[in-house]
Amino acid sequence: MPAKMIETRLADLGLALPEAAAPSFNYVPVTVHRGVAYVSGQMPKVDGEVRVFGKVGAEVDLETAREQARICVLQGLACLKAALGDLDRIERVLKVNGYVASAPGFNGQPKVLDAASDLLVEVFAEAGMHARAAVGVAELPRNAAVEIEMIVAVRDE
Repeated sequence: MPAKMIETRLADLGLALPEAAAPSFNYVPVTVHRGVAYVSGQMPKVDGEVRVFGKVGAEVDLETAREQARICVLQGLACLKAALGDLDRIERVLKVNGYVASAPGFNGQPKVLDAASDLLVEVFAEAGMHARAAVGVAELPRNAAVEIEMIVAVRDE
């Protein structure tokens, strides 16, 4: 496999990884155990801050929520790069859990999370296909619209 294949693919898609966000509370962004990396819930931060606030289906429209989901994935990949040293160590995306702050009656959580899933498949091809949960919630930290956590299989160094 060519060196830095995943980062090259990101660049080809016109995407850049943000700086991995430092945790604000008592947790670590990524833990790795027995070949599996668990990525803590990622907020859609731009330049270190959540910029879109509220519930999807009220203050936040579907397309904006989908973009927020993509930002969460990029944050997660930045955390994985910081933890693993190289995104090419990711063998497969196993599972994505997505949480969508939802207004009463909004049931488009799968459509929001499809943006995250689509991005992972664009970046990792078949290895980006994953199991998933798309969950509507009443509130998220920092009044964010979307939060995403990921589980990935990791190759040895």
